[in-house]
Amino acid sequence: MACLLEGPLRISVLSEVTATSRHYVDRLFDPDPQKVLQGVIDMKNAVIGNNKQKANLIVLGAVPRLLYLLQQSSSSDMLRTECAVVLGSLAMGTENNIKSLVDCHIIPALLQGLLSPNVSFIEACLRCLRTVFISPVTPVQLLYSDLTVIPHFICLLSQSLHTQEYITQIFSHCCKTPDHQTVLFNHGAIQNIAPLLNSSSPKVRMQALKCFSVLAYENTQVSMTLVNVLVDGEPLTQVFVRMMQRDKPIEMQLTAAKCLTYMCRAGAIRTDDSSIVLKTLPCLVRMCSKDRLLEERVEGAETLAFLVEPDVDLQRIASVTDHLLAMLADYFKYPSSVSTIADIKRLDHDLKHAHELRQAAFRLYASLGSNDEDIRKKITETENMMDRIVSGLSESSIKVRLAAVRCLHSLSRSVQQLRTSFHDHAVWKPLMKLLQNAPDEVLIMASSTLCNLLLEFSPSKEPILESGVIELLCSLTQSDSPALRVNGIWALMNMAFQADQKVKMEIVRSLGTDHLFRLLSDPDPNVLMKTLGLLRNLLSTRPHIDQLMGSHGKQIMQAVTLILEGEHSIEVKDQTLCILANIADGNTAKELIMTNDDMLQKIKYYMGHSHVKLQLAATFCISNLIWNEEDGSQERQDKLREMGFVDILHKLSQATDPNLCDRAKTAMQQYLA
Repeated sequence: MACLLEGPLRISVLSEVTATSRHYVDRLFDPDPQKVLQGVIDMKNAVIGNNKQKANLIVLGAVPRLLYLLQQSSSSDMLRTECAVVLGSLAMGTENNIKSLVDCHIIPALLQGLLSPNVSFIEACLRCLRTVFISPVTPVQLLYSDLTVIPHFICLLSQSLHTQEYITQIFSHCCKTPDHQTVLFNHGAIQNIAPLLNSSSPKVRMQALKCFSVLAYENTQVSMTLVNVLVDGEPLTQVFVRMMQRDKPIEMQLTAAKCLTYMCRAGAIRTDDSSIVLKTLPCLVRMCSKDRLLEERVEGAETLAFLVEPDVDLQRIASVTDHLLAMLADYFKYPSSVSTIADIKRLDHDLKHAHELRQAAFRLYASLGSNDEDIRKKITETENMMDRIVSGLSESSIKVRLAAVRCLHSLSRSVQQLRTSFHDHAVWKPLMKLLQNAPDEVLIMASSTLCNLLLEFSPSKEPILESGVIELLCSLTQSDSPALRVNGIWALMNMAFQADQKVKMEIVRSLGTDHLFRLLSDPDPNVLMKTLGLLRNLLSTRPHIDQLMGSHGKQIMQAVTLILEGEHSIEVKDQTLCILANIADGNTAKELIMTNDDMLQKIKYYMGHSHVKLQLAATFCISNLIWNEEDGSQERQDKLREMGFVDILHKLSQATDPNLCDRAKTAMQQYLA
């Protein structure tokens, strides 16, 4: 019987709720303005903290009616204000509520409301706009589509503390791109928001500070301007330093540290400035301590990683500040079984976000270890570090996997670590697995790490070769991403260095000669340089040179000709001439040069080039062609003498560059022997 009663009971309760909600909506259509006002006030009281009631009212069409009343010039200021308050309350519900409000064109209606002279109404509209814009489902572009909105917002900053708080909060949430930064900058955001840092309202001070952090992020123009801003006669940088003092709220300390970090990274503050070394860096290290909240530890570590990333001195200072390396190890033990978190809700939140701590720790370790060998050694010696990285490479969170591979890449720059920790933990296995199926961002970092693992002194090189990596790397060279093409070729180049003939021929077979020569005309200069490097490594040791030139000599000589004739950098032409010098070192391969008068004329041209690097490489080609101890050297010497090469060598033997002078003299000796 209970089961039979359940259905009707549910329906009656639902219809009762809907009927109550319908009553609120119906009152909005009363012809008496006073009753409409009272109806809106009653609706406001009914929806506070009641998401179900909010959803019902939206479904029943309250929003279009509230917006209509809000926009009517015949509505009293009080009614319009109360309508904005109710809409703001509805926006405080779920993301679906926000979507419904945006679909009803709430944003243009509220923006129009800001033209009213009534400050209370303006504040209510801004409060609602703030709630809508801080939601992730609202397209921030809606703030910028009408070019009059931002300058009007700037004008409204002077109206009240509330307008200052809401507008700065909207700016800090809606400034997402360099274009947004430029719009705010051009409309005087810096000059108008700077005085708010000394506001009597803590909320206004905080939101103004957040504005500066989003404006300065990766923006040189803004950062260079901020350095020269004064707030009540005090330099803005000193205001930020003051806001990092330990007695200030943690959020304020952290945001001020972000402002100075971004200004430093943009080149507006030197990395050795006391505001960075003695204030910002220690403040960010403090944020990493275990007594801070999870989100503070995450933000502190990620901001510190960004600050020290390009500067080895800051990396060294940070690594010895407050036992930071050991402090970061705690990021992997959180929450512990003996967690001191008494609040169950907080514990539940932290369990869901614990992966963010691991991501932040990996990212900071990667920055700290990017240059200094001693720091890398300390990182790998931190408890279970290599095991943690290996685990991180297979985590479900893509962001953790990316941060773990960044960390691995940073450590892979160490010859010592490649020979020890990397070999002991067989990190190449999870790395190879990661390369099988991952987004480009992860693939770029993983393949870059693989390049280092394939260096000749790395013990991982052999097992990686045996795992069938060549096909995988060749597939990377066909990617649309220039970075992946570079890494694929770079790894093959490292693999071909001093490799046996079998490996070299496998690379050529898998890559395909047509694709190899396509890479030599790649629009990306880095791809071209690495492809030339690969070709140079393939064409090393005489039997290998002769075999490869025997099967692909015509195409290789064509490619060399095209590059030497083309508009390329000195580095590209130098690498190409070095390939030619390797070909000249072959037993049979050198005939491909000797029978090609056009190529010999090109070598002669580069021997007289204005750049010493190219003169050296071209002279090396000739030296290899005329070397005495080899068959046919006399005939080659005679031909090159007839073409005027001896005169050029004689001239180069008196060059001011000692290396060029020595190389020309060595070549001349072949004629005298």
